[in-house]
Amino acid sequence: MIKALTQGVEISVKTAYQPSHSTPRENYYFFTYTITIENKNDFSVQLISRHWHIYDSNGDYRQVQGEGVVGEQPIIEPQKKYSYTSGCNLKTEIGKMSGTYTFMRMFDEKTFEAQIPEFTMLLEAKLN
Repeated sequence: MIKALTQGVEISVKTAYQPSHSTPRENYYFFTYTITIENKNDFSVQLISRHWHIYDSNGDYRQVQGEGVVGEQPIIEPQKKYSYTSGCNLKTEIGKMSGTYTFMRMFDEKTFEAQIPEFTMLLEAKLN
């Protein structure tokens, strides 16, 4: 599991290839990623937005920005966790993602960015 800690917010990532949602002969590879956000602060934070950088191993690059995650802008209480699973399609068997979440501290409404650690999406057969 990949992890990063920024201003008391720990973000961890696990990925999985989804063969039933992929069509390799058409260069379509679908991966899911599960993000766990743990608020290690003594105050609540709200996830406001996300900004992703997505790379295929063929050099293709795209960005995704938007409010919240999976249709939510969760408030994460002190010492609590929030997890969600989402997906990403690639044109190649290997790719990577990284980015940032913008959080708001609930006690003073100031925002800060937390790093989403870079993680690899990989068709396991490529390891052999």
